[in-house]
Amino acid sequence: MSIRLTDTATLHPLVLPARADAVPTATIRAYADVRNRSVRDVTGRSEEDLSAEALLPLLRSSPELTRTQWYVMVADEMVGVAVLNIMADSSGTTATTVISLLRSVWGRGIGSAVLEHIEHAARDAGVTRLLVWVEHPASDDASLPSPTGFGEIPRDHHARFLLRYGFTLEQVERVSMFTWSDAVTASLLEAHDRAAAAATGYRVVQWTLPTPTEHVPGYAWMKEHMSTDVPGAGLGMPTEKWDAERIARHDERYAQRGIAVLVTAAQRIETGELCAYNELAIGSDPTSVSHQEDTLVLASHRGHRLGLLVKTAGLLSWREHHPDSPGVITYNAEENRPMLDINEAIGFAPISYEGAWKKDLT
Repeated sequence: MSIRLTDTATLHPLVLPARADAVPTATIRAYADVRNRSVRDVTGRSEEDLSAEALLPLLRSSPELTRTQWYVMVADEMVGVAVLNIMADSSGTTATTVISLLRSVWGRGIGSAVLEHIEHAARDAGVTRLLVWVEHPASDDASLPSPTGFGEIPRDHHARFLLRYGFTLEQVERVSMFTWSDAVTASLLEAHDRAAAAATGYRVVQWTLPTPTEHVPGYAWMKEHMSTDVPGAGLGMPTEKWDAERIARHDERYAQRGIAVLVTAAQRIETGELCAYNELAIGSDPTSVSHQEDTLVLASHRGHRLGLLVKTAGLLSWREHHPDSPGVITYNAEENRPMLDINEAIGFAPISYEGAWKKDLT
């Protein structure tokens, strides 16, 4: 079934293979290609590219997310993709969306028509809050400040589109890159020694996914607090519930995508409690840029330089096991000054900014 968007464009639901272990279809390969090209059209970078094989597991629903995807056709060419992910943790009232169009079809009314369809689908499903994250590279456009008082983005093509359709900017995130060099490695070693000296009573534990049985409860507890203890501005993100089953699904999804993940945690020696963690990930290409995913220090254990400890320990181990990866990319809320201080001290530098946007559908 296709939906007429404009005189020349149509919207089509993306059909996934019935078998979970099936290879990507030709349509899914085209979907992945258009997704990657449209992201590069905005950011000018390729670190977020995903192969069809790595993307396919992210297209399937799970107990945590009900996922729906569409693609846009103009004549016989796929020119855009769109997603709607409804969060079970919010009892289905909060969803995220992305509309990605090739730059060659911007300004034709296609994005407006796709958004109208997504909003109808979201409302029909009971969604009352729609969230979207969009990267806004530096430009000559006038600036739009974050309501948190930290950071700003340019009022560019995507910002003007979202403002026109009732979205409000809630938060600005900094996109940062860490690039390896001999000087950076030496500085990282010094920072790690300082952190280890300050973190008396704690030790570093590390593992690669899947999570060892003895660390599952502590990892789940920290992942749950990742949804509550980091700055959320006015986004209204739901509290996530994590248990052993969710950890197993989390680990399996990374395995299905061919992504290696190193978890570095700080453990209280006296109690065995895991109280801080950092994640580093890389795809199947050993020469690709790595991604720093979650980093968190539980509120009750802050003030012991555990954030610096797990970040530096993780990066140093990562360098040993993935020497051909040229660097690491990460995202942090601009108001998360303690984490940004750590990043800046060990060599992360800003390369772009991302806006977190919200629209109430009530």
